[in-house]
Amino acid sequence: MIVKKWKKVGKIIGVFLFVMMLIYIGIYAIARMMPKLPINQANSFDLYDIHDELFTASNQKEWVSLDEISPYVIDATLAIEDKHFYEHQGFDFLRIAKALFINFTSGETKQGASTITQQYAKNLFLDFDKTWERKIEEAWLTIRLEAHYSKDKILEGYLNTINYGGVFGIENASQYYYGKKAKDLTLAEASILAGIPKDPTHYSPISNLDAAKERQSLILNFMVENQYITEEEKEQAETEELTFVGEENEYNLSTLMYYQDAVMKELKSIKTIPSSFLKTGGLKIYTNLDPTIQKNMEDSMNKNLSENPDLEVASVVMEPTSGKVLALTGGRDYKLSQYNRATSAKRQVGSSIKPFLYYDALENGFTPSTTFKSEKTTFTFQNNTSTYSPENYNSNYPNKQISMAAALAYSDNIYAVKTHLFLGEESLVNTMKRVGIQEELKPIPSLALGTIEINLLDMMEGYNTLASGGDHLEPYLIRKITDQEGNVLYEKKEEKENVLNRSVVFVLNEMLTNSYASEFIDYNYPTCINLAPKITKKYAIKTGTTNTDHLIFGYNQELLMGIWAGYDDNRESDVKDGNYIKNMWVDTMEASLKEIEGDGWYEIPSNVVGVLVDPISGKPANESTQKKKMLYYIKGSEPFDDFEELDDLIPTMKTE
Repeated sequence: MIVKKWKKVGKIIGVFLFVMMLIYIGIYAIARMMPKLPINQANSFDLYDIHDELFTASNQKEWVSLDEISPYVIDATLAIEDKHFYEHQGFDFLRIAKALFINFTSGETKQGASTITQQYAKNLFLDFDKTWERKIEEAWLTIRLEAHYSKDKILEGYLNTINYGGVFGIENASQYYYGKKAKDLTLAEASILAGIPKDPTHYSPISNLDAAKERQSLILNFMVENQYITEEEKEQAETEELTFVGEENEYNLSTLMYYQDAVMKELKSIKTIPSSFLKTGGLKIYTNLDPTIQKNMEDSMNKNLSENPDLEVASVVMEPTSGKVLALTGGRDYKLSQYNRATSAKRQVGSSIKPFLYYDALENGFTPSTTFKSEKTTFTFQNNTSTYSPENYNSNYPNKQISMAAALAYSDNIYAVKTHLFLGEESLVNTMKRVGIQEELKPIPSLALGTIEINLLDMMEGYNTLASGGDHLEPYLIRKITDQEGNVLYEKKEEKENVLNRSVVFVLNEMLTNSYASEFIDYNYPTCINLAPKITKKYAIKTGTTNTDHLIFGYNQELLMGIWAGYDDNRESDVKDGNYIKNMWVDTMEASLKEIEGDGWYEIPSNVVGVLVDPISGKPANESTQKKKMLYYIKGSEPFDDFEELDDLIPTMKTE
C-alpha cells in the first residue's frame, strides 16, 4: 500500500517536472527569438561635474575580455558564487531546492541560490527592488542572457560590472586595490577580490582586512574542494603578504566617491528614469560637483583633522541661490569607510538649531535688543511635577539681562529656552517645517537646545532657506540626465518658494555675524572669535555642540557650508574636535571664495535700519558707552532706553 502511494507521488512529481521542463523550453525558445541584450551597458553611467567634465570615479573604464583576466579570478569567482555555472541554463534548480530546505528548516535566510547569470541580470538595473514584478523581470532577463550568449561571454560581462566595494569591474578593482592589471593578479590577490561582492562594505580589504581574510580562506577552501588549486597553493595564498594601493580617481580625492554615492542615491529617487540600463543604453549624469571646492574641502579636512585620525566628519557645500550641492563628503576616507554620514546619519544638532528659534522670535516681535536674564534657572511644568534645568556652557552665567544679539553670539542656553517657552514649544516646530526640515520634531523644552537627531543634509536644507534670504530650495546633486545618445531623460526644474520674511532673515543673518565680533568680548567670548583672524569675507555662522557631536554652519550669499564631526560609536567628543571643524570650515570657505570680489554679503532691505548699541544690553549707545556695535532692526522696532523685561511673563520659571 505504501509502495503504491509513493509510486503515485513519484509519477505526479515526474509529470510536474516534465511540464515545467516543457514550459521552460517554450520560454527559452521565445527568448531566442528576442533581440540580443546589449550586455556591455550594465552599470554603464558617466558622471560629469558642474563644468561638464567627466569625473566618473568608479564605473568601468575599460572592458576586458576573459583572456585578459587572471585564471585565479575566474576560478575563485566560480568556486564561491556558482560552481555549476557551465552546467545549468541560468538557474541551478538543485541549489535552489537545497537553499529552500535549509532556510525553511532553520527559520532563517541562511543560504542564497542565485547563479552568476541571475546576478548579472540584477546588475542591469539601477536598484535591487525585491518585488515580485522585479523578480519576474530578472528571471526573464536571465533566460534571455542564456539564450543569446555563451557562458564565457556572460561570465565576462559579470566580471566587468560587479561591485568590488564601490569600484565596478574587475579591471578597475585590480587597479584600485593593487595597482596592476587584472591579468596579473596572484591567487592571494584574486581570492581577496572574489570575496568582496558578497558584501562590498564588509569585505573590503582596506576597511576590514580581518573579514576579507576570513572570506578569502573560505574561497580558497572551496577552490581546493573543486580541484582548482592544491592544498599547498591554498596555504601559500593565505600567508602571502598583500599590499593595497587604493588608487585614487583622477582628481586624487579620497572623498569623491561619497559624492558619487549621494548622486546614485538621488538617481534612484528620480521616477522618470527607467530602472533598467537596457532601456537607456547607459546614462550620462550631469551633476553639480565643483571639483575645486571638493578639493578645498578635502585639503582643509586633512590639514585640520590630522591630530585626531579617529574623528569622523561629514560636510556639504551648497549654492544658496539654487540649492545645488557643490561638494560633499560622508567621511574622511572612502577606502576606510563607505558609510555616507552626510546622507544617512542622524545626530543631535545642539545649538545649531537656535537661528530658527530666533527667526521665529524676530517674526513675533522680538528684536536684537530684546532681553532676558541669563542665570541658573529651573523650569517647572505640569503642576510642579516635572522640572527642566538647562545649563550654559562651562556654567557661565552673567546673572543679568542680556540682548538677543549677545545670547546668539555666546549661544546662551538659558536665553534660548526662555525664548522657546515664551513663544510656545509648537512655534519652533512649525518654523522648522517651514524651512524644509523633514525630521519629525517634538514640541519639548529641550528642542531649543537641539536635543533632536537630524540628518546633516536635512539641516543644510533648513540653513539654505536662511542663506537664500528666505527662499526654500531643495538640495540637489543632479541637474540633467541623458542617454548615451544625448537624449534628455531628466532635467532639474528650479522650485523656489519664499517661505520667510526677507527683512527678518536679513536681521537674523546680521546677528549671526556676531559669532566672531570682538565687540562682544565681555563676560564671555563669541563662539567663533578664534576664526576672526582668518576671515576676509562676511559670514553668518552658528555652531552646535553636544557631548558627542560638533557642528558648524556658515554662509553668505555665495556659499553655504555645514560640517558635522564626531565618532561612529557615539563616544564623548572633546572641545578640540569642535575647533578642528571650525578651522576646516573657514579654510574651505576662504579658499573657495578667494576669487569672488566683495564681501559676499546681502543688500540691506529698504525697511531695515542700523543702530549703534551697547551689544550686551542692547540699549542705544551714547558717549559713555565703552563698546558699540551696529545692530539691525525693522524700521519702527529700534531700541529705546527702557525695556520691558519679559522674564516675568514665563510662569513656569524659577531661579536658583
